[in-house]
Amino acid sequence: MSEERGLRKTRIGVVISDKMDKTCVIQIKTRVRHPLYGKIMNRTSKLKVHDEKNECGIGDTIRVMETRPLSHDKRWRLVEIIEKAK
Repeated sequence: MSEERGLRKTRIGVVISDKMDKTCVIQIKTRVRHPLYGKIMNRTSKLKVHDEKNECGIGDTIRVMETRPLSHDKRWRLVEIIEKAK
C-alpha cells in the first residue's frame, strides 16, 4: 500500500521576529493587481514558522514548507536559510 503525499506549498519570506523558542515569524510580500482599478499593490502576510535549532535571526531570508499543525497557529516549518542578515 504505497500512499502518495500531495505536493506541499513552499514560500520565501523575511524573518521579522525570533523572540519565541523554536519559532520565528516571517513576512511574505506578494504583488497583486487591484481587481477594479488595475493598480499593482503590495500585500503582506505573516506566518509562524517552526525553527527546531533556533538558527533564524531577524532580517534573514528563509524558505518554509507547509506541514501538519504544530501548535495553535504554527503550520509551517523551516526548510533552509537562503540569506543571513548582514
